[in-house]
Parts: sequence; structure tokens; C-alpha cells
Amino acid sequence: MCKVSGAVLRKLGRGGTNLPGKLALKIDSNILGELSRGVRVTVVTGTNGKTTTSRMIEQAFADAGLKYFSNKSGANLLTGIIAVFAQHCTLSGKCPYTHALIECDEAAFRRTSLYLPVECLVVNNIFRDQLDRYGEITHTLNAIREGITHVPDATLCLNADCSLTASLAEDDIPNKVVWFGVNVPIYKETAHELSDAPYCIHCKTEYEYDYITYGHLGGFRCPKCGYHRHTPDVAVTRVIATGADSSDVELDIFGRTHAVHINLPGGYNIYNAAAAAAVSHVVGIDEDTAVSALAQFECGFGRAEQFTLGRAQARMMLVKNPAGFNQVINLIAHDEGSFQLAFLLNDRFADGTDISWIWDVDFEALAAQQDRFPRVLVSGVRADDMALRLKYAGFAVDKIEVIRDYGQLLAAIGADETPAFLMPTYTAMFDLRGEIGKHTDVKAFYE
Repeated sequence: MCKVSGAVLRKLGRGGTNLPGKLALKIDSNILGELSRGVRVTVVTGTNGKTTTSRMIEQAFADAGLKYFSNKSGANLLTGIIAVFAQHCTLSGKCPYTHALIECDEAAFRRTSLYLPVECLVVNNIFRDQLDRYGEITHTLNAIREGITHVPDATLCLNADCSLTASLAEDDIPNKVVWFGVNVPIYKETAHELSDAPYCIHCKTEYEYDYITYGHLGGFRCPKCGYHRHTPDVAVTRVIATGADSSDVELDIFGRTHAVHINLPGGYNIYNAAAAAAVSHVVGIDEDTAVSALAQFECGFGRAEQFTLGRAQARMMLVKNPAGFNQVINLIAHDEGSFQLAFLLNDRFADGTDISWIWDVDFEALAAQQDRFPRVLVSGVRADDMALRLKYAGFAVDKIEVIRDYGQLLAAIGADETPAFLMPTYTAMFDLRGEIGKHTDVKAFYE
């Protein structure tokens, strides 16, 4: 049922990433446990960076010659994960693959972990995200913590720089832990950011920091109870260069230093690369292959994808919460030259219906450089709210253009040779990619 319904939906031009799993789950509540039996499963979860980290790991899997599959579409709830397992199993339910690489929604991991034989679990970070769905960050943390209790044999790859993520290793768990992190600041100056975890998770004393990379990540320590950052096993020890298209760093992997070229820009992708290297070590992929994969992987859809729109080159950067958005702003602010900026804000369920988070984003850092941005375009369901936020950030009112129709928006961008940054929320990204697909040759999101 799952295979047939998925095939029909794709013939109709739909992704077929969730409905097939829903149908299968109604027939057999343990379908995922049956299909994943004997498969070595790597799971990537956390607030920011799941898709990109998964694409980095996937490149290492491919280069190492592993027989694997992944949920590349990003359908990361239980039903989507069931659908991708069914797609890669025989009609009798036997999986011919040795490895599976699964991106999993952090709230859904609590339930998904009941069925999957997880060999390696990555927790990238925990940030405030979709308050209407996740609630406070402690709810997200506890969902992941409960999921870990279901996979006692899994090796955990945890972000040593995130005080929330690091606390997952303190519950007297039997799991082996591999720590990854960044030992130095990424930028000389960063966007002004509100910390999602300013106080010690144990004694509520305000953390002190030796350095901050972004958000609440960095060299944290509690001056009262002593809770502090672990020394990472896989660590970025030097940031050589951060550009508009890539980053170059020195990465220490269990005592061996590598010069690493990361085929995507942004400080958050430096963390994703460290996480991918940690997973490669756990799975048994040699370090040279893992490092090479970071220079060659293909970005996930909407994650720094590049398009030619008329006369302009455009890069699409998915934004969904203050921490992630501020990192995109850091990227633009530290780049050189002129850019068109396009902000697309939706408030559908998958975006989070509460958009108050945009007031915690440091748009003021871009407004201070607005002479670099000849056009500031705004679109999406909540375009007026975004335009208002940009006005209060300090952008000149006559510079802000609201264009609600995506076809007209793309035409406006393509009419100028000035390169553009497109910054959509989740559902806006899908809608915008669909419109781009009418004019250019782009892969479907599930490809």
C-alpha cells in the first residue's frame, strides 16, 4: 500500500512523502520496526542544520561505498520515515540496504526511536523554534532525552558548545558519546543575538563564556555549580576563511588535524561539518574520505541553493527561527558588494503560526548597511508584518517593496544583474521553488 500510493502520488507530481506512511501505519502500527530490522541507522536531529548535516554525511556514505538510503525529501516525521523505508524495501518488506541515514524532527524522535535500531544519533543543537508547536526549549530537550532512553546501544554525537544538548549526556546513560564543537570564535563581529539558554540548566546561574560562536553556543561555564563545556573529540581549531560560497577551517579529528574546505557558507555549516565528521568516525569511514566529502557534497533544497533568475544569480537561504536567521544575516553582513534582499514570511503550520520571533532577529545589522542593498523585497502570507519589522529596524520606507505574487517577485529580481539573497520560511520555500521550477530546471524537493 505504501509503495503503490507513493508511486501514484509522484506520477501526479506530488512528493508522496507522508500520506503513504499514514496508510501503512493504519495497517501495521509496527511497520517501521519490521522494515528497519537489520539496518544500521544513523539519525540526525536537533533544531538547526538537520538537512545540511544529513547531506554532508550522505556524501561521505556515498564516497565510502556504503549501500545506503536517506530521506532526502526532508519528510522527517514518523509517517515520512515509514514512507522512505517502504520505498527502499522489497514488496515482502526486506531491506536490501545495509545503512539508512534519517533526518528526524526533534519532537518526533520520541516516538520514532521506539522502532529504529539506531547505531548513531546526532544532536546538532537546541534553539527556540515554533513556539506554537514545540513550546519552550525544555520541551524539545525532554523529547530528545526520552528518545535516547529507547536507543541504549546508539553512539551519541553531541554538540559540546550547546549547554542544552550537552546536558543529554548527564543522565547516567549507557550510550557512548562523541563530542564535536568549535574551539574558537567564528566571526570577529556577529549580529546582536538573544541567548535561548543564558542560565545554567542545573542551578540557574548565568553562564560565563570564554567565547561565543552564535546564539548560546560557545565556551560556556557555570561559575556556581561548575557545569561546563566538554572538550570535543572532533573540533574546529581554526577558522581560516568565511566567504559567500564556502568556508575553510582546520578540523581536529581525534588528535589528527585536517585542512577542510566546506562547500557552503555560514558559521552554522562549520558546526554541521564537525558533526558530519564525528558521524563518519562512528560509522567507520576513514578521515580522508570524510574530509573530502565536506568539499564535494550537494546542499539540500533551500539551504544555500543557487539559481539563475533572469539576469541575476540568486541564493536561497531557508530561515525559520531567530538563531538561524541571525546566522544568515552574519553571512550577508560579512560579504562584500551589493545584493538584492527578498524576505518571504509565511505563518502556516509547518512555519509556526506565531511569527513574533521576527522581532528577535537582528535586521538592524542589515539596515546599518542598507546602501549595499538597492532593493529590499518582501512577500509571503505575512508580508506586511515583515515590512513593518524592516521599517522599525531602520530600513528606508521607500526602499521596501511588497510583492505578493511570486512570479512577479522573481521577475523583479531577474530584471537586474545585482545578485540576490532569497530568505523564505519553510512553506514559502516550497512555494517559491515551485515557481522557480516553472522557469528553470531544478530538481524536485524529494530528489
